[in-house]
Amino acid sequence: MTASAPSFDGKDFVRTLSTAPGVYRMIAADETVLYVGKAGALKNRVSSYFNATPKSARIMSMLSQVARMEVTVTRTEAEALILENELIKSLKPRYNVLLRDDKSYPYVLMTNETWPRIAMHRGPRSVPGRYFGPYPSVLAVRDTLNLIHKLFRLRNCEDSVFRNRSRPCLQHQIGRCSAPCVGLVQARDYAESVRRATLLLEGRSDELTGELTKAMEDAAERLDFEAAARLRDLVASIRTLQARQYVDGRAADLDVLAIAMHGVQACVLLLAFRDGRNLGTRAFYPKTNGSDNPEEVLAAFVSQYYGEQNPPREIILDRDIPDRDLIEQALSASSDRRVQIRHNVRGERAGYVDLARRNAEVSLAAERTSHAAQHARAQGLRELLDMPELPKRIECFDISHTMGEATVASCVVFDAEGPVRGQYRRFNISGIEPGDDYAAMHQAIYRRFRRAMEERSGLADGGNVLGVADADADAGAAEMQRTMAAAATAPAGAAPKTASATSPRKHPRASSELGVLPDVLLIDGGAGQVAQARAVLDELGVEGVLLVGVAKGPERRPGEEELLLPDGRTVHPGASSAALQLVQQVRDEAHRFAITGHRGRRQKARNVSRLEDIPGIGPRRRANLLRHFGGLGGLKAAGVEEISRVEGVNQALAERIYATLHGLESRSE
Repeated sequence: MTASAPSFDGKDFVRTLSTAPGVYRMIAADETVLYVGKAGALKNRVSSYFNATPKSARIMSMLSQVARMEVTVTRTEAEALILENELIKSLKPRYNVLLRDDKSYPYVLMTNETWPRIAMHRGPRSVPGRYFGPYPSVLAVRDTLNLIHKLFRLRNCEDSVFRNRSRPCLQHQIGRCSAPCVGLVQARDYAESVRRATLLLEGRSDELTGELTKAMEDAAERLDFEAAARLRDLVASIRTLQARQYVDGRAADLDVLAIAMHGVQACVLLLAFRDGRNLGTRAFYPKTNGSDNPEEVLAAFVSQYYGEQNPPREIILDRDIPDRDLIEQALSASSDRRVQIRHNVRGERAGYVDLARRNAEVSLAAERTSHAAQHARAQGLRELLDMPELPKRIECFDISHTMGEATVASCVVFDAEGPVRGQYRRFNISGIEPGDDYAAMHQAIYRRFRRAMEERSGLADGGNVLGVADADADAGAAEMQRTMAAAATAPAGAAPKTASATSPRKHPRASSELGVLPDVLLIDGGAGQVAQARAVLDELGVEGVLLVGVAKGPERRPGEEELLLPDGRTVHPGASSAALQLVQQVRDEAHRFAITGHRGRRQKARNVSRLEDIPGIGPRRRANLLRHFGGLGGLKAAGVEEISRVEGVNQALAERIYATLHGLESRSE
């Protein structure tokens, strides 16, 4: 059902609704979603927004922007909760409490291979295998891995190392790996160790100890006393672990959550236990979007967080939350086991709740102090640049290369809260004279702001923008055409392939937002680089952007930087200046991001070019070689006979490859 009148009549819309469970969406005139909510009875819940009951300023502001509403009817209220979570994550409504998605959760990865390896993993789950977690901290993952290696002796080395070992490594010598790389363990025995390690990671240690005890008894009956002794020691180690880490007399599989709030700032502290092991704490700072109700924020956190992460059997909260029974029912259904959500606990669990609550307060205080310092630095920059208000968006460009090789430009973005890493971009510079920093800066600024002006023009015309470079573009035309063509075929709002986006802190805006102009544009360089940037802005008609150059001082020491202001003045704020501290923070981040991109591009070019220079090596053979040896390092460590075993490589070609990689003359030439 949809109401689309220019002035939304909520009471009229409610008359069309049923009392079935479902999800409702409030939508503004520009088609942005303002709010997503669930309801056990849609008619009753939606009508509460449009009755005479007094409402908070936040709700009144939201209702004043509603142009229409949409509803989706579900079979049960639990289904409505799941759908609500999915819509909140995908639409990021302006007035919902939002859990900032963090791709840096550490996991334990068990790879899906003939000889599986176990290791820590962060980032996208692109490697085939099983992921256990997420864990609150890297330390918790390392403790878990230490335990697994000690008990089950599974490998942790990369495939490129594993395939090229000729003798056991140090891990085998200290009893932490069974050395499958050189055949010191049977595949059957290694697979059994993997299965047992999986049981422990799943929290099924009681089942594991029972199984090991039976295997120990069977080995003793067969008079295989050595095997029985190994199993006995393994059982003893696991039971010692259980005895040391029991909670309330039984192995705990629980999370403890506490929330601290100051106004609309919130911190949710997670204290995790798995199989009785304390995995430590992790602090989250959900975006409340104006809500100052801790119960509402905590309820939103629980439903969103555990909608994506596998919940433990027991979740303990420091307070009751709305729809607790419904959330418990939904989590039990999604995890195929009973999940309990409790808030009024005693004994040792009450102590953990108090610990989590105190840590939440400390973490929030530290976050507020950090925000205050960031605000003070932004205020100093506003005063220095004589701006009417605080800068909402700062961008900084930097160039990195090695004697003109693999030139990369970086663009980093900061807002009032700090770095917005999801909107960082890198530009691979081409079509210029090597080492020409002025031309590199010109190309990077041109590519960033041309796309911005095209998008802004397209929005003003009400049409879609195709970012295609003109034929008479400057020296970077070829590269720009590839970039714009890629952007034209991408979904609306998608970043071009030259952008590098990592997002430990998700931003409420879209991840690219190329049409948004910065309030302040920082250029890492002197008058020459600033002049290039000014020329591009003038050429494209970009207005309202304050251009500031950041030049190193006479002795290039931090704190002695010179700032080239928009009015032509050069100032030396000094190391104690809050404005300069913010500029340094942004500039250093741009420098780091540029160097990282440059090193990656340079290494990639060098790795590929050494094989491309060999006659008879095409894309397919090159891919086969790198895949077989796990990279150029493994290929370089291989002998001629090993290389010749790769598909498509004969003895003569193997000799040429070996000679090229080792600076020798090939015998076949």
